[in-house]
Amino acid sequence: MNKADIKKVVLAYSGGLDTSIIIPWLKENYNNCEVIAVSGNVGQADELEGLEEKALKTGASKLYVLDLTDDYVDNYIIPTMKAGAIYEEYLLGTSHARPCIAKGLVEIALKEKADAICHGCTGKGNDQVRFELAIKHFAPNMPIIAPWREWDIKSRDEEIDYAEAHNVPLKINRETNYSKDKNLWHLSHEGLDLEDTGNEPLYDKEGFLEMGVSPLKAPDEPTYITIDFEQGIPVALNDEKLTAKEIILKLNELGGANGIGLLDIVENRLVGMKCRGVYETPGGTILYRAHEYLESVCLDKMTLHEKQRLAITFAELVYNGQWFTPLREALSAFVDKTQERVTGKVRLKLYKGNIIKAGVWSPYSLYSEEIATFGESDYNQADSAGFINLFGLPIKVQAMVDGK
Repeated sequence: MNKADIKKVVLAYSGGLDTSIIIPWLKENYNNCEVIAVSGNVGQADELEGLEEKALKTGASKLYVLDLTDDYVDNYIIPTMKAGAIYEEYLLGTSHARPCIAKGLVEIALKEKADAICHGCTGKGNDQVRFELAIKHFAPNMPIIAPWREWDIKSRDEEIDYAEAHNVPLKINRETNYSKDKNLWHLSHEGLDLEDTGNEPLYDKEGFLEMGVSPLKAPDEPTYITIDFEQGIPVALNDEKLTAKEIILKLNELGGANGIGLLDIVENRLVGMKCRGVYETPGGTILYRAHEYLESVCLDKMTLHEKQRLAITFAELVYNGQWFTPLREALSAFVDKTQERVTGKVRLKLYKGNIIKAGVWSPYSLYSEEIATFGESDYNQADSAGFINLFGLPIKVQAMVDGK
């Protein structure tokens, strides 16, 4: 990439610390190029307030705010949830948002005939991979600028120094400078005191949690909810027909109020290091548990077990930024087939951070009370003797051989 050829850059813009200082940095280091800021709305709510004024004030020529919320839920969150994909307990909130945002970013870059796309991901994180793999999928020849791999800035404190020197307005200060990512699925916290794995997260400190409360501050009475699914997709909450997005938003409120969905994890990043973070995923945690509960009665053993094995692969693909790959598409096709009869209703009890099963019903349930009962049934228990003899025959033969 020849810097002299870069006249117009599309920047993935959140308005946070990194992307705020990138605008003046690009203009300083890339021949006063035009910077077009693009923000993908994946449900970060109040973080979008005042974004256009801030982007223009710091040197951008314009700001696009793309409403990606429906696309994000329907085409990324729900397929991942149906797969049961979990990466080391992490429900992939940042991971599956990035390909969604990157797709929108490329669409604007092509529309604007940009010379390059820029992102604010650090060289230590996973997001640089997620953004760039998606960009390569949709615009394989598009140059990519990653300032963290070029500039001399070494820390978030130095970023704040740069912002202050260039009159870039910030909503943070040095004491509350957690690295956060927020969308309608989750909120992540990294940095500051969390970098010491010996420190307990400040769940009860005012302002730390944003999507809910700690279990200690949750109500003393449980909250009962029901969720209806059709072919693995949530379609109703408490008997009210809603879109999947509406259900997630309402579950965030209910789960957050009951201290649901907090995760403190030291995870294995794609780039080779371990990193400690705290995640808030109230609605997503409930949805995963409800879906898993329904699958337990709807899926046969072999399908369920194979699906559970492939869920690890699916999660790794999402985590590693490989959403737009033939394997992920093939796994989604498998998942969709398994979901054809995952239809029914689940009832859960939410109580002080706990999700307690309280009933499941499905017209496709493979559970037979008549067969499984401890009472009298038509099941012939004597059949088990022959089954055990055949099932245990290899063990018996091996023992006979060893005995010789």
